[in-house]
Amino acid sequence: MSKAWIFVVVNQKGGVGKTTTAVNTAAAMARAGKRVVLVDLDPQGNATMGCGIDKRGLSRSVYQVLLGLETARSVRCATEFGFDLLPANRDLAAAELELVDLADREQRLKQAIDSMADRHDELILIDCPPSLSMLTLNALCAAHGVIIPMQCEYYALEGLSDLVNTIRKVQLNFNPQLSMLGLLRVMFDARITLAQQVSEQLAEHFGDKVFQTVIPRNVRLAEAPSHGMPGIVFDPSSRGAKAYTSFGAELLERLSTL
Repeated sequence: MSKAWIFVVVNQKGGVGKTTTAVNTAAAMARAGKRVVLVDLDPQGNATMGCGIDKRGLSRSVYQVLLGLETARSVRCATEFGFDLLPANRDLAAAELELVDLADREQRLKQAIDSMADRHDELILIDCPPSLSMLTLNALCAAHGVIIPMQCEYYALEGLSDLVNTIRKVQLNFNPQLSMLGLLRVMFDARITLAQQVSEQLAEHFGDKVFQTVIPRNVRLAEAPSHGMPGIVFDPSSRGAKAYTSFGAELLERLSTL
């Protein structure tokens, strides 16, 4: 079993800030002095590009790790932002089909991470694709905790129940140590009445599972990936950057109580 703390950023809905959350949380915790590894498990490779690494030039990626062609340690690379990365590119899309015929197909990522993560003080953060796929199942089987970033919209609530049910099924069938760390409200616009109402519903139904930090809708966060850097590095003074810095601190505090 891995000695590191492993958690996953997941939501089957696209465009809800998963990758922005993963990259900026990794950077925030690294700035707080923690040893962090970000795993890009999305074939789009957005987290890889957002860390300043060109996915088109990769000769090795998470794809080779899942198929047992490379070790996680050999693919792991340093970023200039204080944390390490297991990068991804479009090759990873083929893994969905190729994993089907492999033994322990839902445990491949867990096995790879367990062989790499040998320090108690290491935090491993997995960025998932926007689907409840074999890749996402691998992430949930490897993780101790789940972070769900979500916009405060009606359709987000509809999808949340499906995701919570999936997490319960994984917990029952594959990974009994899996738990929901919390819901993170992202791209939040306090001027919109519906956003306020959905936020209140989340707090009412999930209580302390809803993180106190709220990530506002912020242009500077959206601009940062095109410069190949986390938002908290691109513009540390922006509202979005300050919010993710606060979230990193809140997450570390929550982890310390588990």
